[in-house]
Amino acid sequence: MSMIEIKGLVKAFGDLEVLKGIDQNVEEGEVLCIIGPSGSGKSTMLRCINRLEEPTGGEIYIDGNLVTEENIDKMRSKMGMVFQSFNLFPHKSVIENLTIGPVNVRKESENDAAEKAMRLLERVGLAEKAEEYPRNLSGGQQQRVAIARALTMDPDVLLFDEPTSALDPEMVGEVLDVMKDLARDGMTMVVVTHEMGFAREVADKVIFMDEGYIVEEGSPEEVLGNPKMERTKDFLSKVL
Repeated sequence: MSMIEIKGLVKAFGDLEVLKGIDQNVEEGEVLCIIGPSGSGKSTMLRCINRLEEPTGGEIYIDGNLVTEENIDKMRSKMGMVFQSFNLFPHKSVIENLTIGPVNVRKESENDAAEKAMRLLERVGLAEKAEEYPRNLSGGQQQRVAIARALTMDPDVLLFDEPTSALDPEMVGEVLDVMKDLARDGMTMVVVTHEMGFAREVADKVIFMDEGYIVEEGSPEEVLGNPKMERTKDFLSKVL
């Protein structure tokens, strides 16, 4: 069953058309990696899926529901979003960052939210940092907290927008390890990434975008190992 279905997605900012008719399906439990040069529309596509940007045209369905007709909070609670810049609340401790959504949006009790937060911090290897503030954490730790925070809402889908691009190279692995663990557990994930090794190892499907179009799509072996399109070959020759 398709968890995400995108039909003819168009997004324009004034006269600039950033997405030019995107069609894509993501099955339940599938990991889709989106690669491509800067400005190709990758992040805009992700932001349209969870309505941080309103589509100009086309339709997006999550679990069979048309995104633009759903209550935005209800719809976003089905989707966790992890940004490249962590987006943690600096004036709140790690555990407060994790409990704020469940308590305010899902009306969970403080106790239940805190218990779940501690379980998730344990899962990402940061239980001992619960009372710390984000400024006292490394970038890799902050991103692992951000992933745990996204999981507090029990989402059906996790969206990652270049989750490792703001990190020092030695911290990338600790974040990718958490993401690999989630993939093994069957989480549906859409990942905009420059990490080709991660895409090759974890993705069920890779799409290469350029200038607002999906140029090529297929398994990691097909797209990364044996690309058909010259534009894909050219891009990969620069990044692999």
